Amino acid sequence: MPSSLPDWLVRALPTPVAGEARLTVAQLADETMLGRGGFALASPAFRNGGELDPSFTADEEDAVAPPLEWTAPPPGTQELVLVVEDADSKGDEAACHWLVWGLSGQKGKLLEGEVPPRVGKNAHRNSEWLLPEPPHDDPPHTYVFQIYALDLPLTLMPGADRADVVAAMQGHVMAAAVLTATYQREEEDDWDGVEEFE
Repeated sequence: MPSSLPDWLVRALPTPVAGEARLTVAQLADETMLGRGGFALASPAFRNGGELDPSFTADEEDAVAPPLEWTAPPPGTQELVLVVEDADSKGDEAACHWLVWGLSGQKGKLLEGEVPPRVGKNAHRNSEWLLPEPPHDDPPHTYVFQIYALDLPLTLMPGADRADVVAAMQGHVMAAAVLTATYQREEEDDWDGVEEFE
């Protein structure tokens, strides 16, 4: 585990991996913010640390974003921001799968496939839920759902990228909560559909 991964984040994640040091939560939050006032993020579709259903991934047609729900953030929260990243993606940054802001600063939820108020650019530069599609021969990837309570509303235009959102959030995070899910694709079948007979 790299030294840049804070101890409080190690304790907060079911199965920490080295890539989680690159997560937005490691940059913007600290031990006092995580779960402050009982702030928590959950999903009716998977348990924390559980497996993501294929209906939320690139392996199924008509796949959509999973449902999420959160408890009341601390008093004074003006807006909530949601960031979903793949801690096991390659590169200097964890791949961003969802970047959402404009959520009301109170207890709430996003239904399965619901379109959020403001969506920024994911790792593929699209403003939508980026369907998880890890390489077939990779071990399970960990997707970290992060929600942030801010003390001011963001004034970003739709389609902003993660750097823009993180810069706007800097110094304004009151509380944060995390939820993780894993996904591993089945190995590709090498059989080409042609059988040889003697």
